[in-house]
Amino acid sequence: MIEQKNLVIGAFLLLLVAGTFWLARQSAQDAPPRNVREHRVDYYLEGVDSTLMELSGRPGKRLVAERMTHYMDDDSTELKLPRLTLYDLDRPPWRVNSETGWLSGDGEVLLLQGAVKIDRSAAPGVRPMHIRTRDLRVQPRDNYVETDADVHARSNQDRIDAKGMQIWLQQPIRIKLLANVRGRYEVNP
Repeated sequence: MIEQKNLVIGAFLLLLVAGTFWLARQSAQDAPPRNVREHRVDYYLEGVDSTLMELSGRPGKRLVAERMTHYMDDDSTELKLPRLTLYDLDRPPWRVNSETGWLSGDGEVLLLQGAVKIDRSAAPGVRPMHIRTRDLRVQPRDNYVETDADVHARSNQDRIDAKGMQIWLQQPIRIKLLANVRGRYEVNP
């Protein structure tokens, strides 16, 4: 009789422990995780126009955006309709426009998302350049841009299409087309 009573008490305690474990597990799944930082806006600006000057006093880079939203957890910034201008000494500047953008907290990486346009006007000894692509990664400090997307470039009547590119937008300017390159070059008589 005592053994049967101990068995019932043991089974009851076992059920109590299992039930407590189950309840603790359920409440842990329902609760938001601890130590997870919330991606929260700490400020935003509209009509942003910022120019970074070179040591010589000349403009180096200019960033204009319809709206800039800054996040406190990772110090990143989202941009609406960003327009980046990269000045090039005595040559026309490079102008880069996109639908949206994301700037890393340290300012080392700017992701221009959606349709991207890269343009440079003509000048004496400089041909105009018009490039259309998508999803461009920019390293502003190095005046370097790259994409894995389709690229369509035009300069006067010359055209080049490719899959992916890398461009160093400072002297000497270098463009590397990564794959499926097709071009048309027109010679003027």
